[in-house]
Amino acid sequence: MQSRLENFKLPTLDIKEVGTVKEVKYGIVKVDGLPSCVYGQLVQFGTGTKGIVIGFNIKEVVVIALSGESKISVGDSASSLAELVNIPVGEEFLGRIVNSLGEPIDGKKNITAASFFPVFNEAPGVIEREPISEALRTGIKILDLVIPIGKGQRELIIGDRQTGKSTIALDTIINQKDKDVVCIYCWVGGPQVALKKILATLEEKEALAYTIVVVSSADTSAAEQYLAPYAAATLGEYFMSRGQDVLVAFDDLTKHAWIYRQISLLLERSPGREAYPGDIFYLHSQLMERAGQLHRNKGHGSMTFLPIVETLQGDITGYVQSNLISMTDGQIYISGGLFREGFKPAVDLGLSVSRIGSRVQCPALREVSEGLRAEYISYREMLRLTKLRTRLSTEAVEKMRRGEVLWEILMQPNNQPLSLEEEIIIFYAFKRRILEVLPPPALKKFIDDFYGYLCKKDAPLIKNLKETGELNADAKAQLNKILVEFFRGIKAEEDKTHKEV
Repeated sequence: MQSRLENFKLPTLDIKEVGTVKEVKYGIVKVDGLPSCVYGQLVQFGTGTKGIVIGFNIKEVVVIALSGESKISVGDSASSLAELVNIPVGEEFLGRIVNSLGEPIDGKKNITAASFFPVFNEAPGVIEREPISEALRTGIKILDLVIPIGKGQRELIIGDRQTGKSTIALDTIINQKDKDVVCIYCWVGGPQVALKKILATLEEKEALAYTIVVVSSADTSAAEQYLAPYAAATLGEYFMSRGQDVLVAFDDLTKHAWIYRQISLLLERSPGREAYPGDIFYLHSQLMERAGQLHRNKGHGSMTFLPIVETLQGDITGYVQSNLISMTDGQIYISGGLFREGFKPAVDLGLSVSRIGSRVQCPALREVSEGLRAEYISYREMLRLTKLRTRLSTEAVEKMRRGEVLWEILMQPNNQPLSLEEEIIIFYAFKRRILEVLPPPALKKFIDDFYGYLCKKDAPLIKNLKETGELNADAKAQLNKILVEFFRGIKAEEDKTHKEV
């Protein structure tokens, strides 16, 4: 009798709510039924297409279709699944290009997931975090020296179109090579042509190996564009939970706000200022809160965010979608005027700030960067005076020359991040006030060639600087000696050229 009972198996019962599609319009599906649904829950339609619950009232449930909207018709069944939106995560995502659902779109093999994480995950609490104390070096001189970014920080990149915002994010990713930082580049609402250039740059600089690219371009559904930033953050949380450092660049959240505005207007929600719904502030603040430095008891992983936002005609005081400036730990303002003057990266130091400050810089970098912001801003003010043809004192002329040198050494070509040691050495020479006396050709030669010359002359000095991040008295003495040798060599070459002429 007992053996018969053991062999007898009851059929598995799948209990779920089933509703009916009432209306389908631009990816928005209204469903009658599903009284127990919750926000963010998955819904499956009779055709196999899935959607996400993004609103409900007494009469109906509003679902946004993830894909295959054309397959959904009025009268189709819709059943709620006992899960929220989850995406696969894992080590195999490194080097891959995926969509908002974690599905590969690069034509390579399928990805085996290590786990599944919820897209709308709750941010770590205060007890689970600790203060940011380690620098995330960008390799961009003007940022590492004046606007340092820490691991776990949220630093907004803001500026007009075509002024180099994406380039700053890309250069930061490129600079993480061999630094054990997982990078995630999230492309939202942009054209495929621009994306191909970005992917080509990452591949050329060998940065794809440690980077995940989450793509939801302008030709994808509204739901995919809406989910993309959260999916990128979720992929980052997997690595952060394992004690690793993560960098996530969102390019850009202006287009994310546009697509949410489109969804909200289709949902007939009351628009607020500039037609943006009020809850866009909640959406982006919920996203930004997921960055941070975890406590040592939680693995000590970190996740740094570089959200990008677009302004119109340089108006930083205008309405920025969702007021992201108030949610971040500083902003890098890219000036269209500086960009047109040829100063690249076109970072406006008067409007840019990092609230983490110099506390994450190594001692040597902190020493050589002291006072740079004030000198640069003073130079820009004096430059305006010279345009008025006012007479300048000898002291003012000297300050102008020093400002011109600072302008030159802060400029940097795209996709060529510098090492920490090179940044320290260049600005050490500037602090010694030995670059102002150089003619422009000699200054350019110093910027281009001195680091290579130093590596050949004293490799141990470079190694020690890289490991310790400190300039002690012996290192300074040796550096001064090599600087003198280098400038003597330049002078000898100039004299030889004059004799030949």
